[in-house]
Amino acid sequence: VQLQASGGGLVQPGESLTLSCAGSGITLAHYATAWFRQAPGKEREWVSCRSIDGSTYVQDSVRVRSTISGDTAKNTISLQIRNLRPEDTAVYYCATAMTCGTVVAWFDRWGQGTQVTVSS
Repeated sequence: VQLQASGGGLVQPGESLTLSCAGSGITLAHYATAWFRQAPGKEREWVSCRSIDGSTYVQDSVRVRSTISGDTAKNTISLQIRNLRPEDTAVYYCATAMTCGTVVAWFDRWGQGTQVTVSS
């Protein structure tokens, strides 16, 4: 069972990225899937979550700039962030649990992370 996060990279402020979390040996539609991020020297923080019934939850700092969505056929959960800012720079992780939450300890399966760097 594995979660694979991808889609990160180096972008300029104002650009967009779509991160993808792919499930291997796990059907993501059967779980709540969240995105967290961790900037250098900071604690891992919750960004967004998509529940089993399709409900979505987003952190206030990215609420109007991001969309979390699922693709059942591809077994992926994606996070699009628009109008990226330098403060969005972090390693982004996907994780699963039975229900959505905002606490790291709530999630019991984690992907390896993908680096997002926003810099001019």
